[in-house]
Amino acid sequence: MGMFVRASAAIAVAWLALFEGFFGLVNGSDINYKDALTKSLIFLEAQRSGKLPANNRLPWRGDSALEDGKLVNADLVGGYYDAGDNVKYGLPMAFTVTTLSWSAIFYESELKATGELENMRDAIKWGTDYFLKAYPRKNRLYVQVGDPVQDHQCWMRPENMETPRTVLMIDDKMPGTEIAAETSAAMASSSIVFRGVDRAYARRLLNKAKLLFEFAKAHKGTYDGECPFYCSFSGYNDELLWAATWLYIATRKPKYLKYIQEESISASVAEFSWDLKYAGAQILLSKFYFEGEKGLETLKNQADSFICSVLPDSPYHQIYLTPGGMVHLRDGANTQYVTGTAHLFSVYSNILAQFNQKVVCGGQQFDHTRLMAFAKQQMDYLLGKNPEGRSYMVGFGNNPPTQAHHRGASVPKLPQGSTVSCAMSFVYWFNKNDANPNELTGAILGGPDRNDNFDDKRWDSSKTEPCTYVNSLAVGVLSHLAMHNA
Repeated sequence: MGMFVRASAAIAVAWLALFEGFFGLVNGSDINYKDALTKSLIFLEAQRSGKLPANNRLPWRGDSALEDGKLVNADLVGGYYDAGDNVKYGLPMAFTVTTLSWSAIFYESELKATGELENMRDAIKWGTDYFLKAYPRKNRLYVQVGDPVQDHQCWMRPENMETPRTVLMIDDKMPGTEIAAETSAAMASSSIVFRGVDRAYARRLLNKAKLLFEFAKAHKGTYDGECPFYCSFSGYNDELLWAATWLYIATRKPKYLKYIQEESISASVAEFSWDLKYAGAQILLSKFYFEGEKGLETLKNQADSFICSVLPDSPYHQIYLTPGGMVHLRDGANTQYVTGTAHLFSVYSNILAQFNQKVVCGGQQFDHTRLMAFAKQQMDYLLGKNPEGRSYMVGFGNNPPTQAHHRGASVPKLPQGSTVSCAMSFVYWFNKNDANPNELTGAILGGPDRNDNFDDKRWDSSKTEPCTYVNSLAVGVLSHLAMHNA
């Protein structure tokens, strides 16, 4: 993944009529959301590192990185590769697990009805098993395995990679508040998922989450070791609020609510991503406000502000939408903002419906049906209802992409013991204008540009690279749509 330039733009009010007209032409529920949900989870299996289980559903994937952590005498085998390369980055991996856990909690009945709940739990546990290894002692967290510079100079499937497996960590002398707090959130949220399945495992996760939160608070500092690939532009206050929110949900202990109300820093924002979590925490906490916790009113108002900033018919709308109606914040994995927006709108829609509430944007009010309609529009765009008339999920729908920017999918299985130089790997597999030999089923790619244009070319990584967190943000809303828009 690359470093993304931050930008946002206003859109003319007159454009709204065109936007509504376009979607009026593509109304309907002819998309197979259940199939999209199933394939979204299969993609996460393609991103697994380590010793693969017997029920691996991707025959072209094999065991990889079985000596990760050896350089520091630690067992760091497992976890997820974040995108199309072979590096394991702690910050986006933890965000992937947190958002998967959120969907597993909030959409448990839908996931169970679609038959995907066990696959969802497996996806979460693949990450949490790794985090338990990565946090072996108090005030030490391993946060990255792999050398991204050298990895990016070689185009090789993870099963055959020979690039260094460098290990980075944070501790009390070199803190990384964002990563510590996000990993705390991942463990706290996932502890809820496993509470009714394996109480001892859930207890381990929650205890680690508590310790990591205290570590994040006591040793504050932004960790730049994952730059320029995962630089925290937003700082660490959002991760601290995010972690405290999940710890409060997991424990209901007053000290976490007190931290949220008295010590945390929040802000009104217009995006939700691996780097910026304020809106997610605000929407989660709004439920407690509606239940009577009036000290959370500011956070509830900030949740409303997020909605007002995104909805195109809001007087406070500020997020750019493409002519075809897709949220577009910046090039490079832009679909993360699409699925992230859809996830938050879907969740908040359900909360508003539960408490018979509306979002007020100036002189206008929006009920839960409007929020869900917008969430559906965003997902429908990715699945084929767009000006290109194509799906942006590999192996799904009409004319899906075939050249995902992904080493494992684009490099064929190699004979045992074969070696290829890094320079020739680009000649053999990266630069070939052919479909990948291995289908990266379910991967939602980076997507089209701000004008709805898309090139299915492996070398155009901003459009064709997948990321775990794009899919993790999609599974919840897809499970809802599978059950309620069949």
